[in-house]
Amino acid sequence: MKRLVSVLLSATLGAGTLVACTPRPADPKPVAEEFLQAFANQDYDAARQYVDQPDNADDMMSRTFSGLQAEQLDTELGDVEVRDTVATVHYNLTWHLPKDRELSYPAQMVLTLSNGTWTVRWQPSVVHPQLAAHQHLELRPVQAQRASVMTSDGAEVLVPGSKQRIIVDTTALKDDQERRTVANNIARILSTINREDSSQPTVNPDELANQLAKNQGNYSVGLISDQFKDQFNQAMSRTTGVRLNEESAMINKDPNFAPDIMSRVNRIVADDLDGNNGWRVSTVSEDGAAYTDVAYHEPSPAPAVRVSLDHKVQDAAQAAVNTRGNMQAMMVVIRPSTGEILAVAQTPAADREGDLALMGQYPPGSVFKIITASAGVEYQGLQPGSTVPCPSTMDIGTRIVTNYAGFGLGNVPLQTAFARSCNTTFADISARLGEKELQKVGRSFGIGVDYDIPGLDTLTGSIPDGTDMLERTDAGYGQGNDLVSPFGVALMAATAAVGHTPTPVLIQGKETTVKDGSDAPPQAAIDALRPLMRAVVTSGTAMGMKAQGDIHAKTGEAEFNGGSHAWFAGYRDDLAFATLVVKGGGSETSVAVTDHFFNLLDSAGE
Repeated sequence: MKRLVSVLLSATLGAGTLVACTPRPADPKPVAEEFLQAFANQDYDAARQYVDQPDNADDMMSRTFSGLQAEQLDTELGDVEVRDTVATVHYNLTWHLPKDRELSYPAQMVLTLSNGTWTVRWQPSVVHPQLAAHQHLELRPVQAQRASVMTSDGAEVLVPGSKQRIIVDTTALKDDQERRTVANNIARILSTINREDSSQPTVNPDELANQLAKNQGNYSVGLISDQFKDQFNQAMSRTTGVRLNEESAMINKDPNFAPDIMSRVNRIVADDLDGNNGWRVSTVSEDGAAYTDVAYHEPSPAPAVRVSLDHKVQDAAQAAVNTRGNMQAMMVVIRPSTGEILAVAQTPAADREGDLALMGQYPPGSVFKIITASAGVEYQGLQPGSTVPCPSTMDIGTRIVTNYAGFGLGNVPLQTAFARSCNTTFADISARLGEKELQKVGRSFGIGVDYDIPGLDTLTGSIPDGTDMLERTDAGYGQGNDLVSPFGVALMAATAAVGHTPTPVLIQGKETTVKDGSDAPPQAAIDALRPLMRAVVTSGTAMGMKAQGDIHAKTGEAEFNGGSHAWFAGYRDDLAFATLVVKGGGSETSVAVTDHFFNLLDSAGE
């Protein structure tokens, strides 16, 4: 027995000596480093030498590099744990992605030793811990929801949506006859759609046929609202080469809300509505199906864009001018304290002629007496109580000036002459002004000043320089060569309200450029003007108004060969307005439109 124990002990000692003398396996660390370097360099041929499933490794690494749109991969080796013939290597991967984005995370791989060589045991987790077989990583955008466009009173008017683009494949059309047939069919259906919704486009069939002949490939005709998709497709079902493509667009929630202005606003603010997209990195199958987000970064939506238009004010103005729907009637409303353009309303009859409310040039008639009265205060020392002549007619130089319907008041206070709109009084004041004085005062009220307003084309008007007395005489009561737009007259009224011409604005954050601006009127002129304008409503030519509140205003009837235009302009609180009915006759027409506007606004709770 002792001998057996001795033999076993000897064997044990021998074995221990043998183990102690056996060299340790080669270090797995260089293999791991070289594999990761080959991966980072996208050198898949080199990487294949270190893995046990080179085809699977190639596929996943290349798909991930491509899916991430990676610009660079940094690798950092960490701890290496070795147990006999198995090693676990810890490391960190940092992907540098487009637009300075970065994805960094820890990972690990297992290496096995065989025949003195360490080999990476391929698993999807070598690339990312959450990857499974037949998956890879992909960078994908997280779309920021487009912002809305809102009115100054908080109503959404333009919202994200989609429209249908009309596309014609001209290569499918054999000859001029087919092109003309397609153009006629498109023009016909668009005309039908436009009768249902006037904001939808129309086309001239002859012009469209010419364009189809000139362009090869896909030709874009225009965009229609989604609601007309089925109607269009049905009408064009037998027409060669025509299709609709859906695309994202900003949609006017109310097509009747200042459609021309909102169309311009849409074009200007389109880029401001997009916001900044977020991004995500997802595990993705070979056919592109996403499973798990391994990184997610929220988008940053853009703030809503605000336009100065006020939904209640615009609706009330539109409804008011529509009471003269068979005429060219228009109204502009401005907030004097800020210059915000609250409403621009026109009847369809005016729309057909263009932006008359903003750019149309008309003789102002007696509303221009706001300027003449201010000039009288500034240059002749007049005050509301100053005595002025108001005969039925007055010879001034070579001009015989006559009051409306030949009325005469004799000598009266300036306030009475203004309230009753004596032409003779204000022709006399203007005739006694110096050269360019009336023009200068007009500029201090915004008439003759150019404004570059993003989203709007405007023209305020012009006043002659008054080089001769006859020219000054006619200009004093808004005749002769005086020309103004409703927009310019609204600015004039806003100036009377706040004592300086506010800078008009439409889109928040889009600055208006003022060209050839002027100093504000003297405060003494403003202080004298306001009671004159109030008297027009309380005891003068607009005393029949039913609207509530302290309305300060001036009526006007601008004569021209064949008729006269009806004007009314003024302010109430922080609303300045100008109303014009082209060929409307007496000013009672424009007063009635404005009265209706205020009554609608008050009933809506403005």
